[in-house]
Amino acid sequence: MNKFVLYSFAFILVGCKNDFKATHFDQKDGKDFEAIGALGDTLRSSMPSDALIEKYEAKKKAFEAAPDSLDLLIWYGRFAAYAGQYRESIAIYTMGLKKFPNNSRLLRHRGHRYITLREFDKAIADLSLAAQLIQGTANKIEEDGMPNDKNIPVSSQHGNIYYHLGLAYYLDRQLLKALDSFKKCLSTSNSPDNVVAATHWIYMIQNRMGRKSAGDNYLRNITPNMDVIENTAYYKACLFYKGLLTFDEINTPDQQGGPSDTALRYAIGNWIWYIGNPQKGQEVFKEILKGDDWASFGYIAAETDLAKPYNQR
Repeated sequence: MNKFVLYSFAFILVGCKNDFKATHFDQKDGKDFEAIGALGDTLRSSMPSDALIEKYEAKKKAFEAAPDSLDLLIWYGRFAAYAGQYRESIAIYTMGLKKFPNNSRLLRHRGHRYITLREFDKAIADLSLAAQLIQGTANKIEEDGMPNDKNIPVSSQHGNIYYHLGLAYYLDRQLLKALDSFKKCLSTSNSPDNVVAATHWIYMIQNRMGRKSAGDNYLRNITPNMDVIENTAYYKACLFYKGLLTFDEINTPDQQGGPSDTALRYAIGNWIWYIGNPQKGQEVFKEILKGDDWASFGYIAAETDLAKPYNQR
C-alpha cells in the first residue's frame, strides 16, 4: 500500500471520528453530558474507538435501509449505547415502541439504559411490563452485542429482563422485589454464567436483610471448576462467599480495571459493609468512583450506596 493510500485512509478515519464527535458530543439539546450521577456528578462518555464508531455507523445504515425491521432497530440502539450515546439509545427504543407497542425486547433494552442514566423508576416501569409480556412465551438465547472470547452467548431474553429488573429494584432500595426478580432470573437457565450472576445478587440481598443462612443456602449451586465464560467476577465473589477463595485471593492490587473489576470490588465493599464495617466498605465504594466506568453496574451500585446507604429507608 503506497503512502498516498495510507494518508487517504487515515484522513477518512479522522473525518469519521470528527463527524461522530460533532453529531453526538455537541448535543443539539444543549447538553454535552449523558447523565447526572446520584452524587450530583455530571457524567460524560469518552470518545469510542474508530472500530466501534464504524460498527455503530453500519448498524445505523442497516436500520435506515430497512426501518421496519425490529432486529435492526434493536442492534442500532445497542450500538448507540456501546458508543456511549445512552440517551440516543433510549430515543431509538422509544421510536421503536411506537412502531412495535409493548414489545418486551425493546422494553428490556430501554429499561437497561434507564438504569445507566440513573432513572430507576423508568427502568422498573419498562422492565416490569416486559416481565408481564413474556409470561407464557418461550425463552430464547439473546445474542451478544460484544461477543466473548468463545463467541458463545451466555444469557437469555427472559433472564436479562429479570436480571435488569432485579438490579433496578436493588438500586431503588426495593430489596424484596429485587430478590424475587433475581430468583426468577436464576430459574430461567442453568448456564453457569447465569447461575453465578443471579446467585451473587441473591446472596448480597439476603445478607443486606440480615438473612445470612438464606444467602448461604443459595451457594449450594456454586462449585469449583464451573465453566463460567463471562461473569468471572461474580464467580470469584461467590467462591469467596462460600469460603473456597480467601479475601486476599479476590482483593488483589493488580486487577486490570473495567466493569468486571468494578463488579468484584463492589462485591468486596458490600461484604465488608454488611459484616459490620460500613466505614471501610464506604472507602471501597469511594475508590470505585475514582474510575471512569460510570456506566457499569458496580459503579452505579457503589455510587447509589454512597448517596443513600442501604440501611436508610
